[in-house]
Amino acid sequence: MADGFVTADLSRRAVLAGLGVSAAAGAAALTGCSTYRGGSTPTSTGQTTSGPVDLGSTGDIPVGGGKIFDTQLVVVTQPAAGQFKCFSAICTHQGCTVGTVQGGTINCPCHGSRYNIKDGSVVNGPAPKPLPAKQITVSGGQITLDA
Repeated sequence: MADGFVTADLSRRAVLAGLGVSAAAGAAALTGCSTYRGGSTPTSTGQTTSGPVDLGSTGDIPVGGGKIFDTQLVVVTQPAAGQFKCFSAICTHQGCTVGTVQGGTINCPCHGSRYNIKDGSVVNGPAPKPLPAKQITVSGGQITLDA
């Protein structure tokens, strides 16, 4: 100890080991906070589903509007009578779930991105790309999300 200061002799190995622990803890924290829901048909619990999923009746989807299915993270729209479209409900800007369908657009509450109900294209940014289309089957008045 000189002049009241304590000096520590840290080896390069000790410093790197400490950085590794810090980096691992940081990565774990970021992973735990991540809510991006990319991949196959995710659910609100983070599990994926297999096989077709019943989304309900065509009568539940207003003409010129749509309905968001939070569990399946998709939005089904009906741009014109009898014409049904399905898109991911995850905004392409920062991964927020879209919040409403009105005025001919699918709207993200986080930063104001809006998508066209006909094709998922960006009407108003900051979204960088369209909502990805999802495959559905409409039969006998029922809508099914394909696997």
